[in-house]
Amino acid sequence: MRVAIYGGSFNPPHNGHVQAARAAVKQLSPDALLFIPAYLPPHKALDKDSPDAWVRLTMAQLMAYECFPAAQASDIEIRRGEISYTVDTLEEFLGRYPGTECYLLLGSDMFLSFETWYKFERIFELCTLAPFARHAGEDAELAAHALRLKERYGARVELIANDPLDISSTELRAALKRGEGSDLLPRSVYGYIIAKRLYGAIPDLDWLREEVYARLDAKRAAHVRGTEEEAVKLAKRWGAAERPAAEAGILHDITKQLSVQEQLLLCERYGIINDTVELQSPKLLHAKTGAELARERFGAGSEVAEAIRWHTTGRADMRLLEKILYLADYIEPTRDFEGVDELRRLAYTDLNGAMTLALQMSLAEVRAKGSAPHEKTEEALDFLRPMRKEGTL
Repeated sequence: MRVAIYGGSFNPPHNGHVQAARAAVKQLSPDALLFIPAYLPPHKALDKDSPDAWVRLTMAQLMAYECFPAAQASDIEIRRGEISYTVDTLEEFLGRYPGTECYLLLGSDMFLSFETWYKFERIFELCTLAPFARHAGEDAELAAHALRLKERYGARVELIANDPLDISSTELRAALKRGEGSDLLPRSVYGYIIAKRLYGAIPDLDWLREEVYARLDAKRAAHVRGTEEEAVKLAKRWGAAERPAAEAGILHDITKQLSVQEQLLLCERYGIINDTVELQSPKLLHAKTGAELARERFGAGSEVAEAIRWHTTGRADMRLLEKILYLADYIEPTRDFEGVDELRRLAYTDLNGAMTLALQMSLAEVRAKGSAPHEKTEEALDFLRPMRKEGTL
């Protein structure tokens, strides 16, 4: 059996790894491809914001499943719980699977410094090196070094013809903190990073829109886009942070189009307790389930999740972002009802005045339908009344 082994920190696994592995698979035609995240890399220290080895293993598994149907990610080095020397990994692996023909995939930087590796001559005995270029223009240098190792040590080396994607893991981690880098990672890996907010990552808003719109019909997606845009404008007007406003706008209706049964299943999953009014009017459930799904699936912070939680009923003593999302949902450009123009005017001149009018309109609409109003909406209005008298924002 022929096995290609690709080790590294995978911090995080990115499209440069995918490109090199694909080149190796094309050239070597291995029976198996194995990604092995290091527990502690021997050649460089992990950055302080790096996730632990098990998390990096999960990301490597996601990359393997998405990009290579026959590939696997192995915990062989993580379970040892010590500095991850390749020679130890190869000896353990070949002890389990004697007779396996191993090819060790490694980038140009590691290959050119290979003689500094722990017991590197023993590694020559255990496997064939399969180096690949990490940057354009390295092929001649790699070929010369391969010839040198063959002549001096009798090493087996097969150069991989790779069209490299020049991706720096350090620069990628910095980009994630700026809401960038989604195009440099397998989609499943990027989604996992955002869900867990690894590396201090914040979501690329284009990626977030694409993920959310896929769950909605065209009409709802247009409403969501309008709510996002209105929320950002209101955030600018009232001095709130614009990015959380955008996130809240994009995510606020993420479960709106689920069936009642699906909503109730999510309530059970998240331990959500519903009151009588919510059970009689299931459309209210999407604010609760949406808030929890936004936390779990997209790593939404408390500020964004709470804005989603209260965007339908409101509550007493609403925070600034909660008011912004409530109003943005009410007045976004696709809305057309009697009184909306006045509500839009107030939203940019008198925030609490707009909230008061919006809550009154909401209660009137519910009562006109013969339904019981939600107590949180009444509490929100009662809270605002004395503030209106005092002229408080």
